[in-house]
Amino acid sequence: MRRVAAVLAVMAAVGCAAGSGQAGNFDNWLAKFRAEAAAEGISPATLDAALTGLRPLEKVLNRDRRQPESRLTFETYSSRLLKPRNIERGRAVMAEHGRLLRQVSGRYRVQPRFIVAIWGIETRYGAIKGSTEVVAALATLAFDRRRSRFFRAQLLDALRMVDKGYIGLADMKGSWAGAMGHPQFIPSSYLAFARDFDGDGRRDIWNNLGDVFASIANYLRQHGWSDARTWGRGVRVPETVRGAYDSMRAEKAKGCRALRQATAPRDLGDWQAAGLRRLSGAALPAVGLDARLLMPDGAGGKGFLVYRNYESLLRYNCSNLYALTVGLLSDAVGGRR
Repeated sequence: MRRVAAVLAVMAAVGCAAGSGQAGNFDNWLAKFRAEAAAEGISPATLDAALTGLRPLEKVLNRDRRQPESRLTFETYSSRLLKPRNIERGRAVMAEHGRLLRQVSGRYRVQPRFIVAIWGIETRYGAIKGSTEVVAALATLAFDRRRSRFFRAQLLDALRMVDKGYIGLADMKGSWAGAMGHPQFIPSSYLAFARDFDGDGRRDIWNNLGDVFASIANYLRQHGWSDARTWGRGVRVPETVRGAYDSMRAEKAKGCRALRQATAPRDLGDWQAAGLRRLSGAALPAVGLDARLLMPDGAGGKGFLVYRNYESLLRYNCSNLYALTVGLLSDAVGGRR
C-alpha cells in the first residue's frame, strides 16, 4: 500500500511539473509527443512499440534529484573512483587492448590513457552499463518540467535510433538518464559522435570495443582535444593566491558552467611567478601554455592547473569532480606523475 501511494505521489509530482501548462496528465502529454514524433518522421511501428503502455519511472526522478556531483566534495567523489582496484584494472585493460587503443589513438589523436579513464569512470571498463529502459527514462524526464526540452529532444533521438535499426528497442537499456553502452552516450551524442571503427556497418557502442574506443576518442577530438597536451596537474598553491582565489574566479566564463569555479586562463609563467609549484615542489613546466587555477573544494582545498584539454573533458560531463577524476585516473593508469 505504501509503495502504491509513493508511486502515485511521484507521478502526481511529475504531472504538476509537466511543461506546456498541462494539468499533470501523462497520457495527454504522451499523445502530443507521439504526434510530434510522427511529424518528425518516426514510423508508426516504432511509435507503437516504444510508446504503448509507457509510464513514468519513479526511480528516475529520485536519481535526478540526488546526483552525486551536486552533493559531494571532490575528496569524497574522487576517492570512490580512484580506488587501487580501479587503477589496477585500468592498467590491465591498457595492456590487454594496447594494440587496438594505439590504432584508435593514431586515427583520432587522443592518448589511450584518456580513452581508458573515461571508459573506467563511465562503466568500470564495461562492467556496469545500466539496466533501465532508456525510452521510459527519457519520457519521464521529458515530462518533468525541470529539463523537459533537453530530454524531449533526447527521446526523439532515441526513437530515431530504433527507427533506423541502430539498436533494438528491447536492447536499449542504460542509465537512469538515458546514457547507453560502454561510453554512456545519450542518444544525441550517439547520433553525432559514435563511430564504426572496424567498418562492419554498425556503430556498436554496446559490444564492439573498437567502436567504443573510437567513439570516446572522436567525442573528445570533436570538442577540441589536442594530443600534444595533457589535461592539467595538481599544484601547490601559496597562501597569497588562496586568499585571492574567490576574487579571481571567472564567473562569466563561456561554455560549461563548471568553468565558473576556475580562474580565467593565465600563462604558466605567470602562475610560476605567483608562487605555484608542482606537487613535488619543482617549478612548473617552462612552456608557453595557458592554464586555469581550479580549487574544487574552495580556497582551502586542493589546487589544480587545468589546460585547454580539460574543457574537452567537461564537454563529456559538465562537472569539475568528474573531469578532474578522469584526469587523475588517466595519470594513474598511464603511469604519468
